[in-house]
Amino acid sequence: MSYYDLSRREFLRRSALLGLTAAAAPLALKLAAIGEAAAAQSPDDYKALVCVFLYGGNDNGNTLIPYDAANYSAYAQIRQNLALTRDSLAATVLTPIVPLPDSSRQMALAPQLAPLKTLFDSGNLAVLLNIGTLVQPTTLTQYKNANVPLPPKLFSHNDQQSFWQSSLPEGATSGWGGRIGDLLLSGNASSTFTCINISGNAVYMSGRNAVQYQVGTGGAVALRGISSPLYGSQACSNALQKLVTETRTNLLEDAHSGIMKRALSANTQVLTALKGVSLTTSYDQTNSLSLQLQMVARLIAARNSLGSKRQVFFVSLGGFDTHDNLATLHPPLLTALGSALSSFYASTVELGVADKVTTFTASDFGRTLSSNGGGSDHGWGSHHFVLGGAVKGGRFFGTLPVTAINGPDDVGQGRLLPSTSVDQLAATLATWSGVAVNDLSLVMPNIVNFSVRDLGLFG
Repeated sequence: MSYYDLSRREFLRRSALLGLTAAAAPLALKLAAIGEAAAAQSPDDYKALVCVFLYGGNDNGNTLIPYDAANYSAYAQIRQNLALTRDSLAATVLTPIVPLPDSSRQMALAPQLAPLKTLFDSGNLAVLLNIGTLVQPTTLTQYKNANVPLPPKLFSHNDQQSFWQSSLPEGATSGWGGRIGDLLLSGNASSTFTCINISGNAVYMSGRNAVQYQVGTGGAVALRGISSPLYGSQACSNALQKLVTETRTNLLEDAHSGIMKRALSANTQVLTALKGVSLTTSYDQTNSLSLQLQMVARLIAARNSLGSKRQVFFVSLGGFDTHDNLATLHPPLLTALGSALSSFYASTVELGVADKVTTFTASDFGRTLSSNGGGSDHGWGSHHFVLGGAVKGGRFFGTLPVTAINGPDDVGQGRLLPSTSVDQLAATLATWSGVAVNDLSLVMPNIVNFSVRDLGLFG
């Protein structure tokens, strides 16, 4: 069932309550299922979600590693030349507040993620175990018998990026970050600053009404020829601005003029709001992810000037498609991730909003536990992080998979069958943000297939 089918089904439920006639259905669908839900969820406080997308498929096998003797031995045998030494993991062994069901099992972060161990130990970071794209809860037997619906084109970058970000196949026009924005943007003075993307463009940030506003690591993106004198002439710039913003009789031309007016107004508003922002938290200026998260922190600091009560942000880091040279390429990526997340959390503490901002990692998919000789291949389930002052940190959430090839969690080559769905994570984050439980299907269409819709990350 598609997002649009679910939206229509939700509309029909609402229309019965509201007494809408069949003739009013097409127009009322959007207003009843989105607008009325949004009006009911206008917030008074501030909250923000920050998605950190790791493009390429992060290697989960060298991100969270078995440390107890028995499982480390299995890990080393499976990973062969990719395996990290056990001695290198001693300083990053995690001791959860709530022990794993099998208390003999121990897990450690990659050495480069030492800053995240500090956050885990302080109770501000949680680990999501074996999460991935699912249509419905799926067992290994069901997968092998091919008698349950599965995400389209498993192990394909584009398709799984789309399904992670939207719960819809490639070509989707909306993502669950944008759909959360749809339901909450009415509480913002300006809907423009509800969904802000600092890394370019992503379906995750697109809603039906919420449109992703893009900025760079330096702030609002200047409109060439208008933000600065065109050909050295202010008169030319003024003429160009008039040309692209004046009212037109042609509907399409006038719509374009309206978009340009809003873009120029937003540009000015962001530039003005950021002028008064000063952060003392240190960020690595050579790290692209750090620079993106530094801008997120600055925009959060300017939230009152921007009139924002609810926001969704998107940042990203690429390079995780490590079929080859994993031992060389992966550690620096994790160093960048650990440093950036640590600095960003420190900024939220500095701003006094640590419990109002929740950050989480995501990726196309995990990777195979087995080595292909120089790296690992496309997988499925993976381990991820959720960070924030409201998060029940220092804990593992989900089910720790068995470290085994052809084991109970392996669909082939050490590709993990996810035990937790992205839909469940999205529903949990949406609920924390203020989306009503009855409206979760408007955010994640497949959540109706899952009995557990709150992973217990907050509270």
